[in-house]
Amino acid sequence: QVQLVESGGGLVQAGGSLRLSCAASGRTFSSYNMGWFRQAPGKEREFVAAISWNGDRIYYADSVKGRFTISRDNAKNTVYLQMNNLKPEDTAVYYCAAQFRVYNDYLNLQKYDYWGQGTQVTVSS
Repeated sequence: QVQLVESGGGLVQAGGSLRLSCAASGRTFSSYNMGWFRQAPGKEREFVAAISWNGDRIYYADSVKGRFTISRDNAKNTVYLQMNNLKPEDTAVYYCAAQFRVYNDYLNLQKYDYWGQGTQVTVSS
């Protein structure tokens, strides 16, 4: 079992920045690929970014490439999402998720085993 707790969400003006954190507890953090997803009101949950268990593979949704950066610190059992140049369309609840590393199916939310409770990000225009 892995418990995930996100933090760092909030209200920011367009063009601003936020850094989300996701702290993991339970089983060995380095056994898991980690992903960030988001869900806006009335929309399906969508992939944002993912990072492999050792950080050597990173993936981004086209909508956030060049603006968001995912990273992880296995010593601190934490994954981060640095979000720069935020836009109103980035407004959503952001979730981190853990996928056992053998799956290597980073974009598929169905392949993630554990989810956090989410943190709200609101970008005003």
